[in-house]
Amino acid sequence: MPATRKCPICGKPMVEEFKPFCSKRCADVDLNRWLTGSYVIPARDDEPAGEDDDSIPGSSEDDNI
Repeated sequence: MPATRKCPICGKPMVEEFKPFCSKRCADVDLNRWLTGSYVIPARDDEPAGEDDDSIPGSSEDDNI
């Protein structure tokens, strides 16, 4: 018997139509959390980004001419 996955929002059994959620409401709750910044991806602040940061290879202000 396969394990039934639970909705990450409310814990009810997942419904295939709204996978991985149980309903449109729970899917919308999750979307709202992403859009309002409730969910964040952790970042490291140990390397400060300066104006001379070449984080995007091949980009420079001279390209805008």
